[in-house]
Amino acid sequence: MSGRMRAALGAVAGVALAAGSATAAVLVPGTASAATAVACQVTYTVSSDWGTGFTANVTIANVGTSAWSGWTLGYSYGGNQTLQSGWNGTWSQSGPAVTVANASYNGAVAAGSSTAVGANFTYSGTNAAPTVFSVNGTVCNGATSPSSTPSTTPSTTPSTTPSSTPPPTGAPQLHVAGNQLVDSTGKVFVPHGVNRSGAEFSCVQGKGIFDGPVDDASVAAIASWKANIVRVPLNEDCWLGESDVLPQYSGAAYQSAIEGFVSLLHQHGLAVILDLHWTDGVYTGQSSACSVATATCQKPMPDAANAPAFWSSVAGAFKGDDSTIFDLFNEPYPDFAAGFDSAAGWSCWQNGGTCTGIGYQVAGMQSLVDAVRGAGARNVLMLGGVAYSNDLSQWLAHEPTDPLHDLAASWHSYNFNSCSSSSCWDSQVAPVLAQVPVIAGEIGENDCGHSYIDTLMAWLDGHQTGYSAWTWNTWDCSQGPSLISAYDGTPTAYGAGYKAHLATF
Repeated sequence: MSGRMRAALGAVAGVALAAGSATAAVLVPGTASAATAVACQVTYTVSSDWGTGFTANVTIANVGTSAWSGWTLGYSYGGNQTLQSGWNGTWSQSGPAVTVANASYNGAVAAGSSTAVGANFTYSGTNAAPTVFSVNGTVCNGATSPSSTPSTTPSTTPSTTPSSTPPPTGAPQLHVAGNQLVDSTGKVFVPHGVNRSGAEFSCVQGKGIFDGPVDDASVAAIASWKANIVRVPLNEDCWLGESDVLPQYSGAAYQSAIEGFVSLLHQHGLAVILDLHWTDGVYTGQSSACSVATATCQKPMPDAANAPAFWSSVAGAFKGDDSTIFDLFNEPYPDFAAGFDSAAGWSCWQNGGTCTGIGYQVAGMQSLVDAVRGAGARNVLMLGGVAYSNDLSQWLAHEPTDPLHDLAASWHSYNFNSCSSSSCWDSQVAPVLAQVPVIAGEIGENDCGHSYIDTLMAWLDGHQTGYSAWTWNTWDCSQGPSLISAYDGTPTAYGAGYKAHLATF
């Protein structure tokens, strides 16, 4: 969605779910207390360790038969690990003992469900994983049924498997074949999904990393709508750890939170689109959403100073995960910046450099493709057209070179866009999708109804082309198209129409 509408949205801060590469699943013998009815399993991971500090992530699973209305996690370190900041709960430390109490939104954990917390620590010397965990005073035993026998040998050696490994079975691994996306078996994959906004703005606004919960229950609610893909907008400054963002919401903390969320989505069988949404660069021209240099709004094009570094880093983190697609830039509008000069806009889009009306050096789409491929990532790449990704008329003529031929056109369609009729779709979009995959990364309408997307989805379905609706957030739909009124999946009127349509597949 455009920065113009985004700037008007107020968001309730969420906090990060994180999971990572170094994992120690700890199953410790113990007997659940009848009074507390707790049966728990705790998985402890270290997603990033830089020698003097690390990011710890803890997944707490309710493996009993009764729901929890609240929880307190306890464990201890064997070294001098010292808490710096935590998320998804209230963290505290006394000596080696660490305690985490639930946040207001994740205290209820149903039987068979889990929640996740994370924190940053400093240390010196060794960094051994803790071996004993408790929930509500009960030592966790990891039992999955009354007859199961837990391990009596806790693991203290984290796995060294890198984070850039393929996702769990169930999430489709994708590549381009002709003008279609296909999975690893060659079956055509048509995206039907949602956008999960928040990670592009909460961090830079100092509110957290996500907007609302990103736990197992909230992801299960997305999957229950029969979605098969989730688009996650990202912030350049937060990923790169720029100084304008609080350290607890940026750099390693932000990266591990995003990696953890992607992993959780994959566990539910969902493919993911990672989208570079907010970037740097001072821009005060036509349709400017903000006048500052930092990544606090939508800019007309990505900046050459940081955007290639962003994609090189993201590609390094997710190479090998072919269930994750990279959407190189949310909604380019270099044509607007150039005084609605389409030729100048498309040239800027492809080649970057010095662009008419834009006061910073631009990273063109070719340079971003090169950055991803240079990092060794084979992921499918989405490239949105000009006019806020609504104009694909010159996409084929300016298609960047990709040695892997794994490019797809990204198209956004709202009822207030200029290309919002079937005649325009026939003339501008159909010729593109005849040659390459087209993914409607954002669809929606600003009237809280669903008549526009109903017509649009019928057209897209007829062309076997997929889409992702904006957005799975609990905002007032008059401020922006919001699919839900609660993170359990309760739909708005607009969302009800979309949910009903997905149910037909």
